[in-house]
Amino acid sequence: MGSAASTTLAVTKLPRPGRTVSLPAGAAFPVDGLSPIVVPNSRFYRIDTALLVPNVDIASWRLRVHGLVEREVTLTFDDLVALGTFEQYVTIACVSNEVGGNLVGNAKWTGVPLRTVLDMAGVQPAATQLVGRSVDRWTAGMPTSWVMDKAREPMIAVAMNDEPLPIVHGFPARLIVPGLYGYVSATKWLAELELTTLEAFDAYWVPLGWSKEAPILTQSRIDVPRAGAAVAAGRAVVAGVAWAPDRSISRVEVAIDGTWRDATLSNPISAATWVQWRVDWDAAPGSHTIMVRATDGRGEVQPQQPTPPAPDGARGYHTVTVSVS
Repeated sequence: MGSAASTTLAVTKLPRPGRTVSLPAGAAFPVDGLSPIVVPNSRFYRIDTALLVPNVDIASWRLRVHGLVEREVTLTFDDLVALGTFEQYVTIACVSNEVGGNLVGNAKWTGVPLRTVLDMAGVQPAATQLVGRSVDRWTAGMPTSWVMDKAREPMIAVAMNDEPLPIVHGFPARLIVPGLYGYVSATKWLAELELTTLEAFDAYWVPLGWSKEAPILTQSRIDVPRAGAAVAAGRAVVAGVAWAPDRSISRVEVAIDGTWRDATLSNPISAATWVQWRVDWDAAPGSHTIMVRATDGRGEVQPQQPTPPAPDGARGYHTVTVSVS
């Protein structure tokens, strides 16, 4: 089995990415308590079904591409990274995230273009579903059309925030597919890519009642002030994050005691990432209720009517009540 040392060794062998990225000016606001625009690996949420985290031996690891393809392909780790890597910031989210929850995060991912690997195998026209399979046999299924759409850049990630891909986040390789909830896309400890049809196979969570297709919903969250916080009277800041990958965020509005106003947005990194937002507020003594809603790049406002996370994501406006004195 592998070790932390073998993880580091594997990633130090990576060629320099053919395309690198950096944060644009104004990508983040200096507000205490606001989620960082890039979440450190140690704070990044983790959701999976692994009771024991797979500790994969990089020397024996293989990625198999099979199913409805012209030719089956098997790659070693060295074969994979030799195809060339690139960097991108992508916000990913768990479908089980409640309104206002923290099962969402933004990171810089380094990896190989997924379509490059699929093109090596030659995807047959009949293939309507791509299934990612983990070394522990967990599966996620996504529409082939989503993956092949050149408007986005799905990848086989091998590094996270300029560090070796942590074991708990899928070492040695995982899928990052902008715009889809993790349960239908973000296969960690990747071992297989199978091309099949949407009718022929249901991935792990679908028989358990979750939707087969699951684009990430437009959502927003208040980070500052926290629910129940005591706020000093006077000039105060209300701030948070909003996301709609990979449609982008065009507007965030905040209601304080029922009166809506536009928030100021941070400079977006890309359509695939969240943004920070803030509103300056003259806080008067008393109890106040704050709500937030976001509009995506297509002009669609997030739904107000609350729904539970199942089967395709929670809906509703995040709301907090604070006391000012």
